Amino acid sequence: MIDNSELMRLMEKLENLEDEQLAVKLLKALNDKSKHMGQLILNLDPKLDHDTWKKKCDAAKADLDQVVTEIDSL
Repeated sequence: MIDNSELMRLMEKLENLEDEQLAVKLLKALNDKSKHMGQLILNLDPKLDHDTWKKKCDAAKADLDQVVTEIDSL
């Protein structure tokens, strides 16, 4: 998950980005990946066993980290 200070830093970076289309694209990706990660953490699917849950969480974290890295590289 992303803590509030990191989220604020990323949002500020996106707000100051000259390419508005890229900023919107990255903001949507950040929101989508964060939402997916949050849903997995809450684990609302009772059919999901722990090992599968862990693998899905690791993949979701990697996806979220990729978006954060992309924003940081701007």
